[in-house]
Amino acid sequence: MKNIPNILSAFRILSAPVFLFLYLEGGLIWGLLSIVVFTIAAITDFFDGYYARKYEIESSLGAFLDPLADKVLTFSAFIVLPFIDPEQFPWWAVILIIIRDVFMTGLRVFANTRKITLKTRSLAKTKTTIQLVFLYLALLLGVFAGTGNIIATLSEIILGTGIMFWLMMLVTFITVYSAIEYIFTNKDLFITSVSK
Repeated sequence: MKNIPNILSAFRILSAPVFLFLYLEGGLIWGLLSIVVFTIAAITDFFDGYYARKYEIESSLGAFLDPLADKVLTFSAFIVLPFIDPEQFPWWAVILIIIRDVFMTGLRVFANTRKITLKTRSLAKTKTTIQLVFLYLALLLGVFAGTGNIIATLSEIILGTGIMFWLMMLVTFITVYSAIEYIFTNKDLFITSVSK
């Protein structure tokens, strides 16, 4: 029982390349299957935290694996977006989001070495929700576009408006801004480090 949270986190990490492979295979069936894999993996995020809190089996390994698994899964979803449409989902935006999250992971590790807990802002949690909603919309549009059905026509109309580009810009801005907010909120971490 005590290993369930870590097993679920590991499952999320292993699901990322499976999702990538299935999505990039192309076609409606493979695409929908990849969405199912992504959804199941995303749901495990709730359960590993639930089990860890309910049975009081939180561990330092779990505290490291859980956010890492989230990042790996999210990265895999962002990485496929430019393959849908590189103009609406530019690589530079994807890279910026990945750099932000890698930086935040490094910051958490750095804080842990100083035995300091980073103060979490509500924007950070909102950012995660916005990212997931956006990713599901973008991934579904990519799956159905070009499949020759009613949903495909709707997907192509939405992609043709260019609105996904502006949503991508909004997601990128919120993601980067949340990191800047983290830095200012936890400025004591840097002050303490410099003083040492």
